[in-house]
Amino acid sequence: MVAQKGSHIKLARILSAGDRQTLTIPNHQELDRGTLMAIYRQAIRYIPENELKNYFYAE
Repeated sequence: MVAQKGSHIKLARILSAGDRQTLTIPNHQELDRGTLMAIYRQAIRYIPENELKNYFYAE
């Protein structure tokens, strides 16, 4: 965790090439479907969709 403002948490990682990747997520027990999709769209900028999909969708 890099920072928290209210109920939102900012996560970050720095890759070996020096690139910084950040993801902001709400710290709530439940998330609306639209919020979850927004987090998913943020995450696929950094992680290939075929690797990430298993964490968001049940088969």
